[in-house]
Amino acid sequence: MEEQTNGLRRQIGFFSATILVVANMIGTGIFTTSGFIIEELGGPGAMLLCWVTGGIFALSGALCYGELGAMYPLAGGEYVYLREAFGRPMAFLSGWISLIVGFSAPIAAASIAFATYFFRAFPALLRGDGNLHFFEGMGITISPISLAALAVIILFSLVHSYSLWFGSRVQNVLTIFKFTLITGFVIAGLFLGKGAMPELVNGPSLSLAFSGKFAVSLIFVSFAYSGWNAASYLGSEIKDPGRNIPLALVVGTFVVIVLYLLLNLTYIFALPLDKMSGVLEIGTMAAISLFGENVSHWVSGAIAIGLLSVISAMILAGPRVYYAMARDGAFVDGLARLKGRHQTPAYSIMLQGLLAIAMVLTASFDELLIYIGFTLSLFAMLTVCGLLLIRKRKNAPVAAYRTWGYPVTPLIFIAGNLWIIYYSIMIKPLVSAVGLLTIGIGILIYLLIKRLHATENRGRK
Repeated sequence: MEEQTNGLRRQIGFFSATILVVANMIGTGIFTTSGFIIEELGGPGAMLLCWVTGGIFALSGALCYGELGAMYPLAGGEYVYLREAFGRPMAFLSGWISLIVGFSAPIAAASIAFATYFFRAFPALLRGDGNLHFFEGMGITISPISLAALAVIILFSLVHSYSLWFGSRVQNVLTIFKFTLITGFVIAGLFLGKGAMPELVNGPSLSLAFSGKFAVSLIFVSFAYSGWNAASYLGSEIKDPGRNIPLALVVGTFVVIVLYLLLNLTYIFALPLDKMSGVLEIGTMAAISLFGENVSHWVSGAIAIGLLSVISAMILAGPRVYYAMARDGAFVDGLARLKGRHQTPAYSIMLQGLLAIAMVLTASFDELLIYIGFTLSLFAMLTVCGLLLIRKRKNAPVAAYRTWGYPVTPLIFIAGNLWIIYYSIMIKPLVSAVGLLTIGIGILIYLLIKRLHATENRGRK
């Protein structure tokens, strides 16, 4: 009989947990941000250093979350860790941010990106110029792209509502396919493609590492690396969590760092700096430069399949947070219910899917990326601060895994995120204000739920 924790079953092994981390991390960021980084920094050496620095921050976070996951192997990730470190109000806010900013908005953005690349791969499926709108009004737009995005959200929500075992197998297949495609692109590009490798070590460009431009570039890079904490959300469903949670986080993050560096080397090899600078679709541009115009449809299709993997991974991971909140009595009670013989948090998956659908219908891809904002860095940083606090307590649980390099590792992560948050506020004050507004709404909802629960308890007495 399978072990159960908080009503969920431990069915995920090390391989599937690692795949989940890789799938969450490799999304739109690596295919869209390098051109903007080159525009900011001006040199390939500085750009690669930026990707290495972002990778070090992500790996530091993974090492710290590994210990927290081993201490508290429960569904919910940051929600559980912040609850243990700072109490329920802070935990609720992190769960609220996960629901709106951490998962629903990125699912919507990735679904729109998938639909865009899908129709570039199969342009014959679009009528006219592809901008035909079936209905537009009241701030809601329904177009072929939005319909395709909605279909993907609904499909994967149904898959993961049905069964964790089935959903994780679908996830594994999609991620292995994506990993194979990217690895094949790197090998074929560097060894068979038409390109030239420029001089990477450039003194003036490397001196930018301590500049505001480097910090701005790190904001792009941190978006591309987000998702390194994915396995922590399924703490109640991972076998041998004291070993497999930290191992999956660290191994998955390290694999993605290596893959990102190789992919950026391929971009640099394929495109001169002036053709890279400011380019959004850098993956497609690099493929065309390496292999010719005829490959553009194939590359768009490959990226679309890769985006299916990240959409699926986020739909799988996010609902475990809302489920854990509801189990604690900190959210809507119905979300604590499991459904069907496979006992999945289907109601939490449904809530997340509805929010993502609403965002697809009411916001553009660019607006969604801006909205994701600095709040994720803020709560990840607070979570690692929580590790420092828990370690100082006399009654702190001793995990089977301890953070390598402690306390330097958590301090590196905290300092890096403070740097990113500071420049986010300085450069994008409106984005930061929206993030703070989202937190403020979360505080009001927490107070409302607390008051409702108090009223119910008085009524029972």
